[in-house]
Amino acid sequence: MTRDSAGGSGDSKDGNVSVVYDLAPDCTASDVEPNRPYLASINGIVEYGIFVDLSENVSGLVHESVLEGTFSVGQELAVELEEVRDNGDMAFQPADVDLEEDDYTVEPVAHDYPLTGTDRLEANVGEQVHLEGEIVQIKQTGGPTIFHIADEYGVVPCAAFEEAGVRAYPSVEVGDIVRVTGTPETREESVQIEVDGLSKLDGEDATEARERLEAALEERAQPHDVDPLIEWPAFEKLRPNLMEVATLLRRTVLEGRPIRVRHHADGDGMCAAVPLQLALENFIAEVHQDENAPQHLIKRLPAKAPFYEMEDATRDLNFALEDRERHGQQLPLVLMLDNGSTAEDVPAYETLAHYDIPIVAIDHHHPDPDAVGGLLDAHVNPYLHDEDYRITTGMLCVELARMIDPDLTDDLRHVPAVAGVSDRSKADAMEQYLELAAENGYDEDRLRDVSEALDYAAFWLRYNSGDHLIQDVLELSDADEDRHRRLVTFLADRSRRDVDRQLNAAMNHVEHERLDSGVHLYRIDVENHAHRFTYPAPGKTTGEIHDRKIQETGDPVITVGYGPDFAVLRSDGVRLDIPRMVSELEAEIPGGGVSGGGHLVVGSIKFVKGKRQDVIDALVEKMAAADIDEALSSAAPLEN
Repeated sequence: MTRDSAGGSGDSKDGNVSVVYDLAPDCTASDVEPNRPYLASINGIVEYGIFVDLSENVSGLVHESVLEGTFSVGQELAVELEEVRDNGDMAFQPADVDLEEDDYTVEPVAHDYPLTGTDRLEANVGEQVHLEGEIVQIKQTGGPTIFHIADEYGVVPCAAFEEAGVRAYPSVEVGDIVRVTGTPETREESVQIEVDGLSKLDGEDATEARERLEAALEERAQPHDVDPLIEWPAFEKLRPNLMEVATLLRRTVLEGRPIRVRHHADGDGMCAAVPLQLALENFIAEVHQDENAPQHLIKRLPAKAPFYEMEDATRDLNFALEDRERHGQQLPLVLMLDNGSTAEDVPAYETLAHYDIPIVAIDHHHPDPDAVGGLLDAHVNPYLHDEDYRITTGMLCVELARMIDPDLTDDLRHVPAVAGVSDRSKADAMEQYLELAAENGYDEDRLRDVSEALDYAAFWLRYNSGDHLIQDVLELSDADEDRHRRLVTFLADRSRRDVDRQLNAAMNHVEHERLDSGVHLYRIDVENHAHRFTYPAPGKTTGEIHDRKIQETGDPVITVGYGPDFAVLRSDGVRLDIPRMVSELEAEIPGGGVSGGGHLVVGSIKFVKGKRQDVIDALVEKMAAADIDEALSSAAPLEN
């Protein structure tokens, strides 16, 4: 006699060796087939026969009329299904295999679970279901352990109770493929599975499940192939990059990973971030059974600087680590909007790299791809395709949001025009965007009001995202139109009032000189001759002065606003390259601590206080040497 474990589907091997099938403990009557020998164990002996167990769920009687010999409890024998009676009882008979005498091999039989996808849970509330998926989050509460399981269709919370506050199934971790048996129940308008059993899949079962999930995830992550709002050849160069980012963001949602959106706190930055936030929230709600998932899995965070500051990066990292410890979340993907393309971002990126946090940047500031390229998982910037800042980040992200959720299209038609007006874009597509906005009731005056209202609200919100207020200003997410118009008028009027008050104090202190090139240079010490810690900030103040001087002269103009350790620059009609100038100043002024950047003709510079005069003098020399180019005019307001 031999007894081996082997594969196979027949009842004999090599013509002589029989196959006996061994049911797994969780197998049920549905896994038993007629005319097949099964390994059974005797659990009881009565006058009319013996009772046998084939698994924890499969038992039956072998009637004494078909038995020969003597038997004992615990003895193994091979049996075949004789019949299933009307009441469900199963009758067996001895199979033609003598476990004591014959050669045979044992073939395991796993339970064939009828899987229920997360898309069908509501239809099966109150009924036991089986689910296979990947654990994407484990949260220990004061009561049950909540496992968030992702299958081909979505993510569902599964509550398993060991005892109050004690981790259930401690051997499974985030990333494991598991099989869950439980009952879907409705909890606070969300579906949650009450777990009866949870087991980790191994070997071929895990491999097959993972391959199935990966194929479904890859397919579902594909973005919608929507036509752009306008025909614009320059945008078409960036479209493939945006499709890749849309795929990455949708996949991030499907994997249950949080997303932290860091955006510049100005009009263009908010026109980029808010539509994308809404699109991702909608997709999260579609994927996750937990109705609170959108508020937990995406955070929009404004940034005052046009780059990722270490203060923001360390704060983001600390919150992410706390969320992982307290709530079992994965570490997030960081999405940089309207910033994130320069060498100034590198220290923050390198900090996150210690934790393998993925980073995506969508920006229209002049980039330093050599510095940031190896630190970004994706980078979309018009400069990388021989275009420039006139393609604003808001214009790009409206199209990206539509790739994720095309149902937002009607709500977003005016937003690219708001972004363009906010950043004073001179792109050849602005006329089309203005026409599109006009079709939705936004003339240029209303667009300017919305732009002013956004800047004003962003200043007073500081580091708060102000989700509902900003959505009302942009008339998004079912905003009340009447309230939107009244709110925008109020905020825009307040903005202009504060700007007028600031310039009434500052304009008398503006210094003027005519450079050898004929360019008008205006300077203002915004630290000593403008109100501090109120609206408008130094960048906005400098930009407003610049705009008034353009109206006065009509000639090429450069305006510099400076403080003890910073300068902000704006130019029209002058071929500046502010990122290059910053690099040269850094090398030419030892100990100056020079850094900064921005657009080619709009930007900011930082330096140490003791070197201010040296930096300003050298800066003026470089601006005086710049060529006049009336085709170049500023496309964005100064960074606040």
